[in-house]
Amino acid sequence: MLSCAVFLDRDGVINHDCGYSQKVEDFTFIEGISELARFATDRKHKLVVITNQAGIARGFYSEEEFYKLTEWMCQQFSAMGAPISRVYFSPYHPTEGVGKYLKEDISRKPHPGMILQAQNDLAIDLGRSVLIGDKVSDIQAGNAAGVGTNLLLGPSCPTELNGLNHHRINTLLEAKKYLGTSI
Repeated sequence: MLSCAVFLDRDGVINHDCGYSQKVEDFTFIEGISELARFATDRKHKLVVITNQAGIARGFYSEEEFYKLTEWMCQQFSAMGAPISRVYFSPYHPTEGVGKYLKEDISRKPHPGMILQAQNDLAIDLGRSVLIGDKVSDIQAGNAAGVGTNLLLGPSCPTELNGLNHHRINTLLEAKKYLGTSI
């Protein structure tokens, strides 16, 4: 049987986006993430992080530094009783990347590559899953992959999202009502 997932963008959904977070000291969890993560886990949703990492592409920090911060973040989620099933990241940028990171890649949102990889790796039913993002590219990726419920966290709804399957939420805790309907 296929599992449901909650796809979480990292910067802007899990932690405050301070611009290229690369150290534990830069990482501040957004209010409500622990409660939402436990709520999702209690309902048997897999937590999956999907994150563009242009900071790697631009040479601001290395993949090793990203892995170190990711390991710490995953430990924090496990400690709160909501383990992350997998973290997917795209270290590429189509115009600002350096060296091997300069390329357009299916893994980079708004493309659906990370979501589709998670679907294959973790046996996820995308139609019954939820994506939470804070940027247009997050919602575009969710729509391209066929995620059933796409939630935009933020104060406004950009016109680029007109016609796309999505709902806007002001807080992470508002996402709980959408998790109940996706099972």
